Amino acid sequence: MQHNIYFVSGIDTDAGKSYCTAWLARRLMSQGKRVITQKFIQTGNVGHSEDIDLHRRIMGTGYLPEDKEQLTMPEIFSYPASPLLASRIDRREIDFGKIERATATLASRYDTVLVEGAGGLMVPLTEDLLTIDYIARKGYPLIFVTGGRLGSINHTLLSLEAISRRGIALHTVLYNLYPDSSDKVLRDDTWEYLKRHLTRHYPHAQLMQVPVWKEEE
Repeated sequence: MQHNIYFVSGIDTDAGKSYCTAWLARRLMSQGKRVITQKFIQTGNVGHSEDIDLHRRIMGTGYLPEDKEQLTMPEIFSYPASPLLASRIDRREIDFGKIERATATLASRYDTVLVEGAGGLMVPLTEDLLTIDYIARKGYPLIFVTGGRLGSINHTLLSLEAISRRGIALHTVLYNLYPDSSDKVLRDDTWEYLKRHLTRHYPHAQLMQVPVWKEEE
């Protein structure tokens, strides 16, 4: 098993996974690591991945050779929906072998591979397979994205219980501050609550705030 692959998921489809994945990649690169991101299943696009576009813009790399090889976007479906529904609409099954070969190739070329999921942990990939079960099956450590808007504590704790039940290793929790539009009182209290909760129940997991990134940086 390759040990340099991490899966990025979050509390829901609007948690800011793409932004946080790119921010983390940029941060790791600044520490001297060779990092690449992958959108393992992209929906709502044709021929390219808008999430990979965002990753490269924030990482400051421009398109990479692996992007042109489509190793970073191995499965793309046209309809903006769950992979299950999007694959039905396009009348094409998800090729998991293709995805896994692409991920393995990236892992052989880079120090770290950040695999961004589609939607939240419980999004269906097929009738019988949820994203969370795919993560467990592959044994990927999880990087989990949450934030400070109303409902985040509930969604985060439910997600953490689900990953614990499946034996998934929680590597990092990214607390997304972008966009900077949530109630500051709520945002700060949620941060403090989750920090206490993770210290008690997941002491080995990292907790990091993801700041608002500005294009001129």
